[in-house]
Order: sequence, then structure tokens, then C-alpha cells
Amino acid sequence: MTKNLAQCVGRRKTSIARVILRDGKGEISVNKRALDIYFPDRIHRLTIIEPLDITSNANKFDIMVKVTGGGTSGQADAIRHGIARALAAYDASNTASLRASGMLTRDPRMVERKKFGRAGARKRFQFSKR
Repeated sequence: MTKNLAQCVGRRKTSIARVILRDGKGEISVNKRALDIYFPDRIHRLTIIEPLDITSNANKFDIMVKVTGGGTSGQADAIRHGIARALAAYDASNTASLRASGMLTRDPRMVERKKFGRAGARKRFQFSKR
């Protein structure tokens, strides 16, 4: 059995990704499926591997991810955040480059809740003068 090098959590919107970093050949599995099957959209895959490209660790680690909640965009950003944290935990020399590119900062933007008596979070019903 291979040893876990780092284990971290990434978050974005309502998505939570648990990331496990292991020695390997660069395979990424998301919820026990291959990356290109779970994320058919190329932009999401590029978002996920961005921290690996910045630290030039593309083919050094196998990454196992369990992600829950949210949609595909939030899940992809949560995985990116988790991978960046795991790379920083594994080797502290990665921290400066990841911090400079904004990978280690958790994006605080969330969906504003719907208010009672309204159509949405901020939308008002149509004004009628008469």
C-alpha cells in the first residue's frame, strides 16, 4: 500500500474536496473515476491541474479526490484549492509560488440567500403605479 504524502481539504462555494497526495505517475481520480470522465469540460480540468503546473509537479504524484456538494465549477475550484494546500503541506518551498498566484486563498464568495416575500435574493416584484 502506498503512503499518503499529504492530505488536505479544499473549499469553494458549497463544494468540499478532500485531496490525498501520493507518489505516482500523475494520475488524478475524482470520486473513484478518472479526471476526464468526471470533468468532461476541458476548462475544469485545466483549473484542477493549475497548481501542479505552477510548481512543476505534473507527473510526480497520484492524486485521489473525494468531492461533495455544489456544481461542477465549484467542485473544480475546490479540488484546485485542495491540491494547492496539499502541495504546500508536502513541500514548504511550493508555498511562495502558490500564494503569489492566489491558489492558497479560499475564495469567500457565496450565493446570497433568498429573502422571504421576494422573488430572489435582491429581485423586487414589478412596481405598479396604478
